[in-house]
Amino acid sequence: MGIFNKTASLLATALAIVSGSAFGADMAVKAAPPPAFDPWDVAFGAGIVSDYIARGVTFSNHNPSVSAYFEPRYNITKDLQIYVGTSAESVSIANRAAAEVDIYGGIRPTFGAFAFDIGAWGYLFPGGSCVDGTTMTNGIPGGGICPVSTNTIYLANGNIMKKDVSFFEVYGKMNYTVNDNWQFGINEYYSPNFFNFGTWGNYASVTGRWTAPSTMLGTNGVGMYVSGEFGRQWLGTSDATYGFTKFADYNTWNIGVGFTYKVFTLDLRYSDTNLSKADCNAFTSDFRASFNGSFSSINPSGVGSNWCGAAGIAKLSFDLTAASNLK
Repeated sequence: MGIFNKTASLLATALAIVSGSAFGADMAVKAAPPPAFDPWDVAFGAGIVSDYIARGVTFSNHNPSVSAYFEPRYNITKDLQIYVGTSAESVSIANRAAAEVDIYGGIRPTFGAFAFDIGAWGYLFPGGSCVDGTTMTNGIPGGGICPVSTNTIYLANGNIMKKDVSFFEVYGKMNYTVNDNWQFGINEYYSPNFFNFGTWGNYASVTGRWTAPSTMLGTNGVGMYVSGEFGRQWLGTSDATYGFTKFADYNTWNIGVGFTYKVFTLDLRYSDTNLSKADCNAFTSDFRASFNGSFSSINPSGVGSNWCGAAGIAKLSFDLTAASNLK
């Protein structure tokens, strides 16, 4: 019995060692450290749109526009990101600026379902030129003569615009994710010298987005969303260049549907405002505006613009991040 007990004890010990080693190896696999956290990332993309409309106003004379952006990011933690970026858009505005070039930066903290974005955005319009209102090319004022000031444009239709309309805004955004399908947001932008009018500008809006469940669209990789925005633009009184004009405050809204596939997005949208043609003309200095019987307290000339009216927009774009798409 002593020999049997000793043999059984040794066998039990051996089985325990073997079993323990196997379980330990399994645990080692499960407890393997996660990949090293890489805080750096970069986002970039480009797009083409049938009409570059911002806050209900066309910046491309209702013509197509191309755009691109580049945005380096640094993730301090998984819930705190800082970023800088630059973007460019083709435009067609009264001072014939070559393009819109944006420089921006900020911080994006996240607290559970709440995502915030706080920063500053500079809008640069290089290549603005003075226009001689008597010189026309294909119906568009052209030339390089400023009759009165080297900093001001006088158009044949009586409109006026500064050569330099660059400005900056500070902004704060908050987005709340209800679930995988619903998101809502609020946005606030403020500029001490909006569009170089010599007056402050304030824009606030609310947004909503519904993303279709993946089961609704099958397994072909196509996604769909419906989104909309309602905003209001407030403006103060301009400087002497624009005749100390109190520009009209206005509402703007848009609604649309988008389709996604991998890194591509096709967005189809309707945009509108409640600005009259007369007030739109005073606000935009539209170089194509003509007399159409539109009058308002700030624009008694009867010259009206359609740069702020209802418009349909189609945009095709792609967006990538190095962390998600280039590994």
